[in-house]
Amino acid sequence: MTDHREPFLYVVVCASGIADGVSELITAAHAEGWKVGVIAAPSGLGFIDQEAVEAQTGYPIRSAWRTSSIPQPLPPADAIAVAPATINKWAAGISDTLALGILCEAYGLGIPVAVQPYVNSAQAAHPAYDESLARLRSMGVLIGDYVPHMPKAGGGRESYNWTHVLDLLRPVARSITERK
Repeated sequence: MTDHREPFLYVVVCASGIADGVSELITAAHAEGWKVGVIAAPSGLGFIDQEAVEAQTGYPIRSAWRTSSIPQPLPPADAIAVAPATINKWAAGISDTLALGILCEAYGLGIPVAVQPYVNSAQAAHPAYDESLARLRSMGVLIGDYVPHMPKAGGGRESYNWTHVLDLLRPVARSITERK
């Protein structure tokens, strides 16, 4: 018996001044046939319009762990897009939030993940950043093309490509659709 549901994409949103633009990614994902659920880092919740995102996706935003007595509010992920993303804690395997826990677990579950980083050039200059990118690549994570912006300038919004993660996941989406 095959599962005929639409492929489901988790969009993981980190805390960032541009996180309010996540609706652009959701709209594009819907246009490509994805159902979407948003997982926000707890500190990222303050940067997005929760009510608007939930109305757009049709699902509650998840940001905290749930007990086994609470039903799973989202279907299982067929793929994960992380945007905007800071990556060092994830690459280190730290799972101190739901968002990080899901990302760390995705590797072991074989769930395809694409990330569009969003960091400034001072953050990217830290040796951990390049090491984190290398580790994520070694794990099969598809990494976008964001060029770090100037620090203390609130920049990068105009050059941030929200939909690049979908470009990276498009071959995955085709194979998921073919399996269903």
